[in-house]
Amino acid sequence: MPPDTRPLPELVSFLETLSEPHILCDRDYRIIAANAAYRASWPDGRNVVGRTCYDVSHHYSVPCDRAGESCPLARSLASGQRERVLHLHHTPRGKEYVNIELSPVRDASGEIAWFIEKMEPMHVARGVSDHRGLIGRSPAFQHMLELIARVAPSDASVLLQGESGTGKELLATAVHEASRRAEGPFVVVDCSGLPETLFESEVFGHERGAFTGATARKPGLIEAASGGTLFLDEVGDIPLAMQVKLLRLLETGTYRRVGSTELRRADIRLVSATHRPLKRMIAEGGFRQDLYFRINTFPIAVPPLREREGDLPLLIDSLLERVAPKRRLALSPAALRLLCAYPFPGNVRELRNVLERASLMCDGELIGPEHLPEEILHPELGGCEDSGPMAGQPGRAVVKGEPFDLEEVQRQALLRAVRTHRGSRRELARRLGISERTLYRRLRELGLVEGRAGSATDGATPGVKEP
Repeated sequence: MPPDTRPLPELVSFLETLSEPHILCDRDYRIIAANAAYRASWPDGRNVVGRTCYDVSHHYSVPCDRAGESCPLARSLASGQRERVLHLHHTPRGKEYVNIELSPVRDASGEIAWFIEKMEPMHVARGVSDHRGLIGRSPAFQHMLELIARVAPSDASVLLQGESGTGKELLATAVHEASRRAEGPFVVVDCSGLPETLFESEVFGHERGAFTGATARKPGLIEAASGGTLFLDEVGDIPLAMQVKLLRLLETGTYRRVGSTELRRADIRLVSATHRPLKRMIAEGGFRQDLYFRINTFPIAVPPLREREGDLPLLIDSLLERVAPKRRLALSPAALRLLCAYPFPGNVRELRNVLERASLMCDGELIGPEHLPEEILHPELGGCEDSGPMAGQPGRAVVKGEPFDLEEVQRQALLRAVRTHRGSRRELARRLGISERTLYRRLRELGLVEGRAGSATDGATPGVKEP
């Protein structure tokens, strides 16, 4: 007689006591139970029992590890321990990043029989175009998010290191919003904009009469951040004399206002960011090594835009909604190819500026090459390389030796054009500057319509009225 693989009723009842969404799975990835929190977050939450977790969360037909992702259940079976991963899930709100914590449960014989899976949505990040939060799906982006998800619940000091324009303040905000201090203040200190004479007073505060012009007592930014997060942007620009005072704050948790002898206790979580090479600055005497060790408890490398392969179309959609929220702007395939072939030394900040300028130059709804700046039209002037092992291959562009899949880029451009178009296929073809037959062929080749390429009126284009 086969062993009884049904979970104990007490186990199912235990799930109902948990406030976060939880499901119970067996070794075959089958969902056995889902608690009230899960059912409340999913309109069809009652219909997941009996389905596989990879079908519900990813719409996969095979387990995650066979679809190119890390599978916490497979890892837990191998390790016999709790496993944590960050996954991009299908949710009622679209694709969202979710922290997964999966714990094995053993039966009476000591064998792993079931798994309890806890899900915590990471609301500050999305895997689809959105006008808020962090956007991306590339491996480099997901690795960075995994680190944020791990460190955010703690009070460990975080150091974000990356080039200018990569969005380090947005990442610091993500750390804060995913922490236990999320209800507290998030206070930004722009270290590059504070001269030494003002730094101490602004950060630590001062007493009345502490110096000429101090006509009243002033709390510092440390006090303003009490109970929350203090973000030191461009920490590499802090004067050496002030680095000593900051180190004392981090070592003792106390500080003094300028002109006061009273020790005050700080209740802050520190997040720092810099684009400067701190280790080289230490060797050259420009940054204190002991301070570096204090702020570098948990370092996170912020990838430049050129290393986030595949994220550009998502970012373009998101940024167009921000720079021109009342317009339905889209990029022509030619303009999108040019953007994908440009290395963007100014990263996401430069991309936003390019799109804002293009939106002002464009009178219609379609941004073309003529609306882009000179350095993108002529990338050889901006350091873009079009040589390397993939150069010249059809459907591929090479930027700094890295290939980009232009088929996916073109697919995204056409999808956006179809989604924003209101009219016939003939009108859409005219808008894109191509023949109706060419439009139909491209849509069919990219899987957007079915049928033969012999007729431009066969089948129907999603979102486009037929003439």
